[in-house]
Amino acid sequence: MSDSTGRAAAMRIAVGGDEAAFELKALLIEHIRALGYEPVDYGTYNAEPVLYPDVAVKVARAIDAGEVARGVLVCGTGIGVAISANKVRGIRAAQAHDTYSAAKARSSNDAQIVTLGARVVGPELAKAVVTTFLETEFGGGGSRAKIARIAEYEGETFRDSPSV
Repeated sequence: MSDSTGRAAAMRIAVGGDEAAFELKALLIEHIRALGYEPVDYGTYNAEPVLYPDVAVKVARAIDAGEVARGVLVCGTGIGVAISANKVRGIRAAQAHDTYSAAKARSSNDAQIVTLGARVVGPELAKAVVTTFLETEFGGGGSRAKIARIAEYEGETFRDSPSV
């Protein structure tokens, strides 16, 4: 993708989290920018309590709509935002608290979102995980069949209207 000058446009990366990870989210936004990507902040915008499912689903829907290429979600543990984002059809959010898992989330599972816990990882490790996630591409190969199977199950499981 190029801009009007012919230069490659920065990949847009959605970033979101809850109040437990507000400070880590701010740090990761700056880190993502320093890596040459364009971070897009989906909240929360302060340290007041928020329902993390709302933020996670906003990020997942932005990816599904093609508004951003990938996402980074943070909460206290990284678990809640992963569960929430995975409720959006077609989204694969993976919790990663080490660089190996972040690389495998992309290369083997074609995850579009990485989730981290602010109470689980320190800032430097979080930055390393995000860097690895953003710089790793889907490897394809034998993993394509696994991703296709996930999509088949997803088609059987998801309904067009919520059951609530």
